[in-house]
Amino acid sequence: MSVTNVASGLRKVVVASMAGTVVEWYEFFLYGTAATLVFNKIFFAAGTSDLDAILAAFVTYAVGFAARPLGGVVFGHFGDKYGRKKLLQFSLVLVGVSTFLMGCLPTFGQIGYWAPTLLVVLRFIQGFAVGGEWGGAVLLVAEHSPSRERGFWASWPQAGVPVGNMLATVVLLTLTGTLSEASFLSWGWRVAFWLSAVVVLVGYYVRTKVSDAPIFVEARQEAEQAKAGSYGVMEVLKRYPRGVFTAMGLRVAENIMYYLVVTFSITYLKVQVHADTSDILWWLLAAHAVHFLVIPYAGRLSDRFGRKPVYLVGAIGAGAWGFFAFPMMNSGHYLLIMGSIILGLVIHALMYAPQPALMAEMFPTRMRYSGVSLGYQVTAIFAGSLAPIIAVKLLETYDSAVPIAAYLAAAAVITIIALAFTRETTGIDLADVDSADAQRHGLPTSARAAV
Repeated sequence: MSVTNVASGLRKVVVASMAGTVVEWYEFFLYGTAATLVFNKIFFAAGTSDLDAILAAFVTYAVGFAARPLGGVVFGHFGDKYGRKKLLQFSLVLVGVSTFLMGCLPTFGQIGYWAPTLLVVLRFIQGFAVGGEWGGAVLLVAEHSPSRERGFWASWPQAGVPVGNMLATVVLLTLTGTLSEASFLSWGWRVAFWLSAVVVLVGYYVRTKVSDAPIFVEARQEAEQAKAGSYGVMEVLKRYPRGVFTAMGLRVAENIMYYLVVTFSITYLKVQVHADTSDILWWLLAAHAVHFLVIPYAGRLSDRFGRKPVYLVGAIGAGAWGFFAFPMMNSGHYLLIMGSIILGLVIHALMYAPQPALMAEMFPTRMRYSGVSLGYQVTAIFAGSLAPIIAVKLLETYDSAVPIAAYLAAAAVITIIALAFTRETTGIDLADVDSADAQRHGLPTSARAAV
């Protein structure tokens, strides 16, 4: 097969992976934004302050994160057994249905506490689906990619996240700009959730046009011949605990920082700086656009200079960001506020872009989906899910952003320590990872990539 055909096929895989990622993060970010702007007003009983209601909304936001590791484990198990593509299609439908139904929920004033209860249930389903999405999407690309360019190509599904966020932001900007606040709170916000059905159909169609990578197909065939079946969460924890736990540590600063920048900053700017909702959404839109452009470039840098050096720069930047970003927001100046958010996402990209390649290179094919999903998603329980809640509580307690900056700096230290225990894997052939796995665990050659 010619180089041109290979590149064309790889681009098709990238588009298919990104299509689903865009859909699912459109919906995930939509919930995070609505938690601050809408849900605290219509799904929860009035508290003693605006921050109390927002805190309640963020607790339901955290439920989605708690569900993500479960989704990662279940999808990882069956994705290693049956293939990445089938599970990705299912996750896409699941998150689309749950998000659409969120737009149909009655309010607290209509059905009382059933409103937040149903919201939590749907949020759990949404988080479960997103938990299974990430590992399959990035592995579909990573396993198709040339070894020397895996960082660049595998970073593209990550770039789908800001595209989904931009799409959600554009929809919210359109609705808030054309409707009165009363109309937006009454029914306008629901339109944004209902639109997910259209986006899901497009993403599902695109994903029907690709297939699993040859290395996975070969591994499954060899497994059937050898009657081997080593896959799943227990197997990966038994065989590759170092990979799982270092992956978790690598995620801490990246995950916390992301949700401080794109979710908590909305609360901070709204409550502390008293910024206009429309202005906040415009700032986020600009930041997401820059994030999209920077992620593939950072992935390319990881191919050239190594995964670890690029990641280290990002982790150090994360530790410093809060100490200058919140004073920039407090200034009230449009450009400074936008600059603080953009800079936060540029720093985040230096950690986020190398992750798919770095984590894929930690595990053999027979348990790669389980390994990357577990390492990636478990961290969300105590990192991303709690970050907005902890930040709101710190702000409420101290009326200052300094403790929040210190919280992020502590997370950066954890990630830097994990990075020190991470092996540099730039340029490694995934077939060599499988061979090393076979030798290390005494597997027959024919089952070296058994699933």
